[in-house]
Amino acid sequence: MNLSEIVAIDVHTHAEVSEKGPASLSDELNDASSGYFKVQGPRKPTVPEIAAYYRERNMAAVVFTVDAETATGRPPVPNEEVAEACAANADVLIPFASVDPWKGRAAVRDARRLIDEYGVRGFKFHPNLQAFHPNDRMAYPLYEVLQELDVIALFHTGQTGIGAGVPGGGGIRLKYSNPMDVDDVAADFPHLSIILAHPSFPWQDEALAVATHKPGVHIDLSGWSPKYFPPQLVHYANTLLKDKVLFGSDYPVISPDRWLADFAKLDIKPEVRPRILKDNAARLLGLS
Repeated sequence: MNLSEIVAIDVHTHAEVSEKGPASLSDELNDASSGYFKVQGPRKPTVPEIAAYYRERNMAAVVFTVDAETATGRPPVPNEEVAEACAANADVLIPFASVDPWKGRAAVRDARRLIDEYGVRGFKFHPNLQAFHPNDRMAYPLYEVLQELDVIALFHTGQTGIGAGVPGGGGIRLKYSNPMDVDDVAADFPHLSIILAHPSFPWQDEALAVATHKPGVHIDLSGWSPKYFPPQLVHYANTLLKDKVLFGSDYPVISPDRWLADFAKLDIKPEVRPRILKDNAARLLGLS
């Protein structure tokens, strides 16, 4: 990856379909998410198609699947497929992985293997979809491996579009995504790099508190158009967290084009913009 030619690093994009199998979400949950984000048309790019999309824009992207097989009964897009496609498009893609923490020792073995053999740089956790509290001790052996091997743990926080509008929310429970649960993880694993994904509605202040208090905790701005960012998030991004806030889109539900157009109108200091769009992520990912 030639960092000098990259204009931005999107730290939050989803591999939702496999070239070899079905989508990782049921049609009901997928349609609910599309409705929540007002997505027009299909949203099923393969990882090579994601690479082409970002290459056209001189941007890089972190790509991951979500393994919530225990809770949903559906297998994820294979981590190996994502990692191999990222390796084939290493000029623009950075591989993350996902393992279901309910799989216990198997998840721990998979995490170590994916890091050692496939070079993944981080792991995505979706507590709502995976139905676990991040501070549940059953997940701690997994975090131990991530800390030991110096890779990133990225946690969904706040409300989710998955299940939104479906009766009972499709069984998806919001209680799992309070960033204060991740505060325990940051305290118990002080050398683990953590990203709190999304503006954390309705716990935005909690997320800001955790990120300012724990040196290893960062915030990505994915999943929301910047025009809807809470004022306190904008204030902290401009000041205390200017080195810890990261550009993320949530592609394919929100395109980087839409996100960046709205971000250009946001009251962000000129010297802070390049940090959010590229510099902070490049440093966290070990690219600079």
